Amino acid sequence: MTLSEEAASLQRAAHELMYLGMDDSPIYSDDLSRRNSEVYRLTTALYDSGAKGSTLEEQAHVCLALLMGYNASFIDYGEKQQHIQEVLDRCWGLLDVLPASLLKLRLLTACYGEVFDEPLADEARAIIASWNSASLTTEQQDAIAEFQNVVDNPYPWEYIDE
Repeated sequence: MTLSEEAASLQRAAHELMYLGMDDSPIYSDDLSRRNSEVYRLTTALYDSGAKGSTLEEQAHVCLALLMGYNASFIDYGEKQQHIQEVLDRCWGLLDVLPASLLKLRLLTACYGEVFDEPLADEARAIIASWNSASLTTEQQDAIAEFQNVVDNPYPWEYIDE
């Protein structure tokens, strides 16, 4: 399997885990556990491979896959936050040179979901505003919805008054 295929596979598995049951289908504990373990395994394998990608886009896809995997999986043996920080550190350089695109919006969303730094959200909004809203692709619509979900639901970074 190529690095791009590994990243795409992890992105799909993480997305499926994050949205498990959102279609009102029942969630079974054995399925949840299996999917969670699989996302953790794929994330760990990709991270441990040390592969970063040979092109700017491939590097961005690898970082996006890792952030999605760490976000979706609730397994943590104590290394998760350090690994997330290392991936974020790679993202900062990529975001500076990555052209405005669907991939950049998705990476900005994943990074914003970790640090909730408003300039990241502003850049994502600028990308969205540059698109023709009448001719958005399904992928663009999904990415916009994902971004809005992260912006609207900052938990656990938001204090909740009881």
